[in-house]
Amino acid sequence: MSFIQAHGLAKRYGQGETAVWAVKDLYLRIEQGEFDAFMGESGSGKSSLLSLMGGLNTPTHGSYHVDGIDVYSLKPNERADFRRQSLGIVFQSFHLIPYLTVLENVLLPLATSHLRSAKKRTKAEETLERVGLRGKNRRLPSQISGGEQERVAIARAIVNDPPILLADEPTGNLDSKTGREIMNLFQDLNASGVTIVMVTHNPEAAGYARRTFRMTDGILAEESETLAAVDKHCCELIGNPATAAG
Repeated sequence: MSFIQAHGLAKRYGQGETAVWAVKDLYLRIEQGEFDAFMGESGSGKSSLLSLMGGLNTPTHGSYHVDGIDVYSLKPNERADFRRQSLGIVFQSFHLIPYLTVLENVLLPLATSHLRSAKKRTKAEETLERVGLRGKNRRLPSQISGGEQERVAIARAIVNDPPILLADEPTGNLDSKTGREIMNLFQDLNASGVTIVMVTHNPEAAGYARRTFRMTDGILAEESETLAAVDKHCCELIGNPATAAG
């Protein structure tokens, strides 16, 4: 079984003639350890797809499995546990809490952990070092650069050691140099075994992934292997079984 599987996944907003299909009957398979980018114009459905993959937005129909778990068959509290244990999510706008320090922001996902307070702090400090923010623990988000804020958001997303990292436009608010630094960090995380699914409109950022998909009007319209695809990890668009049978 593939690590991530979507079968006929779809999301519709509205009803009747005003209905908009953000994601249309999507069939997708992603293997563990992949680094994949989804590109498309604004409104193409890529962020809606990422939201579905994050267990944040109930699909209109279809199924979505992660490591054999039927995510949308879970009860709300079970789905929250699944997100906490299996997913790290990096939002485009960072969503850091402005009155908390860098360290306190990274400690947030550990609030429900059974670890002792000292162990939580050590784990958060080690994660900040991992993303290159040693010595910034006591600063507020307003006291660090945009690139450093992005690193804090990444540290917060990975402090629980999730097997999957979802990222929405991780370089969208950054200059090109800082964007490359963040993408190099993503490659390092992927090399350590983290499966990364990234939404981006930036071809340069997409070039760091092993595989790139293109979305148009809610449909995965194209798939290509990038220059970063150095092995045979598989992430493939599967044709509708009914279509394939014909």
